[in-house]
Amino acid sequence: MDLGLADKVVFVTGASGGIGRALMETFAEEGARVVATGNAKHEELERYVASRPWGARALCVRADVTQPGDLASAFASARARFGRVDVCVPNAGLWPREHLPLHRASEARIRGAIDINLMGALWTARAFMEHLEAVGAREDGHGAALCFIGSTAGRFGERDHAEYSIAKAGLYGLVRTLKNELVRIDPYARVNMVEPGWTVTHMVREELSRPGVIAGVCRTMPLRQLARAVDIARSVAWLCSPLASRHTSGQVLTIAGGMEGRSLWALEDTDEAAVRARLAAP
Repeated sequence: MDLGLADKVVFVTGASGGIGRALMETFAEEGARVVATGNAKHEELERYVASRPWGARALCVRADVTQPGDLASAFASARARFGRVDVCVPNAGLWPREHLPLHRASEARIRGAIDINLMGALWTARAFMEHLEAVGAREDGHGAALCFIGSTAGRFGERDHAEYSIAKAGLYGLVRTLKNELVRIDPYARVNMVEPGWTVTHMVREELSRPGVIAGVCRTMPLRQLARAVDIARSVAWLCSPLASRHTSGQVLTIAGGMEGRSLWALEDTDEAAVRARLAAP
């Protein structure tokens, strides 16, 4: 299927992470040009992009998503290189590894998680909207697309990670508000969100390596398997397509194996080795 993304310019934050890399690869496979931002791992990101066959169609920019000025500069660089940005994916995020109830979490941890996961997405969306207002809508009627990366923690909550859950839940407000604001800049612009469940990335790989964790996670899903980063990226690409999703806006697509927030299987019914083996399958 032609998603109509060839030669579109896609802006991805947190591009050095697992889902970020999958987003770059997926959009590049569709023929898009990619603007990839990173911060702490920016040099690693530059090396990775330079090694890819689509590297010449990409631009790497250092940007801290908690700093609005960094994002404004990143969009200015994108405009100087490509002329415009058509798709924006605020992907940068942080999941605190230590399990702590709210009353034992430090102020720094709470503020940091909200600053990156919620405010970082807000500042990115704001910079994208400012950019679109400056460059105008496309003449071909292919509307701009803004797609947030949420989490099932924002839908069901997540014990001992209240700050992360709060931040991701806040993205619902952005989706439902900005879908009504962005169209005043571009009449065919759309705003949606992909909401992953447990996805195998470097951020949670250590947690998933603990005995029994995968079985516990899979108890809540009819599909007893874990998502891969590419599963998330392909869903984002579909929602950002001006052809496949031209009339889809204000929606949240949950990619979590049918997770319902309740136990469906006994722990002993999940074969952890089989789940791990499926992660290696194409």
